[in-house]
Amino acid sequence: MAGTASIPKIYLYRRIVHAKLFIDDHYHQPINLDDIADEAFFSKFHFIRLFKSTYGKTPHQYLIAVRIEQARLLLQTGTPVTQVCYAVGFDSASSFSALFKKVLRQSPYAYQQQALKRSADMLQSPLKFIPNCFAQENGWIKNSNFQ
Repeated sequence: MAGTASIPKIYLYRRIVHAKLFIDDHYHQPINLDDIADEAFFSKFHFIRLFKSTYGKTPHQYLIAVRIEQARLLLQTGTPVTQVCYAVGFDSASSFSALFKKVLRQSPYAYQQQALKRSADMLQSPLKFIPNCFAQENGWIKNSNFQ
């Protein structure tokens, strides 16, 4: 069988992108490397090499990154940690919490409390969250450097 050298690169790239989009759409489901590689019509090992050369991460690393990002967004809404864990495709709250902490350097609960406090602070004092130069340019505050 001829290698991928005879296949146009754009065709290979489209198949890799298709697999990435599959991950993006199904991150919350119990998908594995076989499922993702099948979507791209590659053997597992060839697929891992092509995916990593395209995105700089293995498919598994990318899947974890997508799940953690989605978890982050859900936690910011106040959704309970255990519910977030299962909503983004993890099977175990303890493994989710450990991985979340490894990636973001704080537990999901601590992250959630910090995000909710920041949201409340933004509602209370929105000008504190606007860059000073932007606020000055729009006349929202006066330049206090010169008196």
